[in-house]
Amino acid sequence: MATPILNSSISFSSVLSSVFLASFFSILCFSNEGYALGGGESLDSHRRHTVQISSLLPSSVCSSSTKDSSKKGSLKLVHKHGACSSLNQDQASAPTATQILSRDQSRVHSIQYRVGLDTGKNDNLEGRKSSIPAKSGRTIGSGNYIVTVGLGTPKKDQSLIFDTGSDLTWAQCQPCVRSCYDQQEPIFNPSTSKSYKNISCGSTQCSLLTSATGNNPGCSTSTCVYGIQYGDSSFSVGYFATETLTLSISDVFPNFLFGCGQNNQGLFGGAAGLLGLGRDQLSLVSQTASKFGKYFSYCLPTPSSTGYLSFGKSEAKSSSPKFTPFVPTSQSFYYFDITGIKLGGSTLSISQTVFKTASSIIDSGTVITRLPPAAYSALKTSFRQAMTKYALTSSASILDTCYDLSNYTSVSIPTVTFVLGGGVEVPLDAQGILYAVKVSQVCLAFAGNSGASDVGIFGNVQQQTLDVVYDVAGGKLGFGTGGCS
Repeated sequence: MATPILNSSISFSSVLSSVFLASFFSILCFSNEGYALGGGESLDSHRRHTVQISSLLPSSVCSSSTKDSSKKGSLKLVHKHGACSSLNQDQASAPTATQILSRDQSRVHSIQYRVGLDTGKNDNLEGRKSSIPAKSGRTIGSGNYIVTVGLGTPKKDQSLIFDTGSDLTWAQCQPCVRSCYDQQEPIFNPSTSKSYKNISCGSTQCSLLTSATGNNPGCSTSTCVYGIQYGDSSFSVGYFATETLTLSISDVFPNFLFGCGQNNQGLFGGAAGLLGLGRDQLSLVSQTASKFGKYFSYCLPTPSSTGYLSFGKSEAKSSSPKFTPFVPTSQSFYYFDITGIKLGGSTLSISQTVFKTASSIIDSGTVITRLPPAAYSALKTSFRQAMTKYALTSSASILDTCYDLSNYTSVSIPTVTFVLGGGVEVPLDAQGILYAVKVSQVCLAFAGNSGASDVGIFGNVQQQTLDVVYDVAGGKLGFGTGGCS
C-alpha cells in the first residue's frame, strides 16, 4: 500500500523550532571474576592488565566473531564507524573521537533531563533543559551499534541503530517528502511492499506513540503521524504503520508497528533508522514478547570486530550469566543497582549512599560511563596513583585523566570491577577502562556527573566484549563470560 502524497513545497524549517512537532503536523494536514579478555591484551594477575597500545587504536581490519550470528533469533552486531561496518566505507566522514565525546555528552544531558522530568530527582534541571532542544520529547542521541533486519514483503535489508534507550523503531521511507539523509542501502519504499499498512489516527495503536516518543501523535488524511527528536537535534517524522519485520528465516513478525520516516535529518551515520529495545509497549522487546518472552542478550564488540544481538532465552550465548535485579520503574530505561567499584582488586572507599542517591541505568547508546561525582573522584584518584609511571597529558573533552603513551608499545593498568546488587561482580575488559583519542592522549574511560543525584549510566565502552543479558520478564540483568569471540 502506497503512502499518501504530501505537499513537498511547504517549508519545514519549523521542524527544528520549539514547536517542531506541532508545526509539522499542521503541514501534513494541509497536504563475575574470570571474564574472558578481549584481543590484544594479557592478564598478568587479578590486579593489572597489560594492554598493547595498538589494540586501543582504530584498525582497518575486521576481526569477525567465531560465534554464529546466523542462528534463529540472532543478528550480527557491529560498530557503525568500525572496520566491520558496511556503513564505514568513507573513513574521512567518520567522526573524530572529540566529536563522539561531544555527542555523547548531548545524549547524557538529554537522558538526565528526561529522567529528571519523570522523577524530579536530578540537580540543576533548568540548567540541563537549556542544553537541549525545547519540546524534545524522548531526546537522546542515536547510538553507536547497528544490526541488519528485513522490512517488508518481499523483505528489504535495513541497517538500523540498536538502542536500549529508545522504544520506537523507525526507518527512512520513500518518497522522502521533505528530507532523507544519505544511507547505505536503498531507502525503503512502502509502495513496493505487499504487507505495508498505515495506522489510522483514531486507533488505539496511534495513541501508544505518546509514551514511546514523548510527543502526541498527529494526523494526516486519517493517517497517524509520529515525530521524535534526539538530543543531538537529529529527528524523524513520518507515518505510523505496520509492516512485516524479519529477524531471520524463522523469526518473521507480521504487523510490526514502526515509523515510516518522511522527514529525517541528523547524525545517523548512514544507517536506515533505529531499532528500539526499551521497555515501552512499542519496543521490539514488547512486540515480540509472545515468541521471545522479553528476553534478549548482546555482546558489544570493539570497533574492529563483530558481536551479536540475540532474542529468546534459548539463544542466549553465555553459559552462566550472573544476574542482578532490575530496579522496578515505570520508565523505559533499564535501572539496576551499582553498590561499589574495585580497582586493582581493592574496593574503593565510596559510601553506599553515593550510588543510592543517584540511581543507575544501563544504556547501549551512551559511550562513556557516567558516575556520581564522589564515585568518579575516588576512581580517578586511585587510578592516577596506580599510573604514576606514565605522564599525564591534557584532558580530552569530558575525559580528564589522560596519558601520553607515544613512547610505549604496551601499558600496565589496574583492573576495574563493578560490584552490583546481589553481590554480582563484573570485571571490565581492558578496552573498557581506557579510551584512546590518539596515542599521545589515552584516557581513563569514565566521567563524573555534575550533580550527586544525576542518574549514573553504564555505557557501551565498559560493556564491550561482555555478554549482557536482559531478562525483562524475570526482572533481572545478567553479565556473562562468553564475550564476542
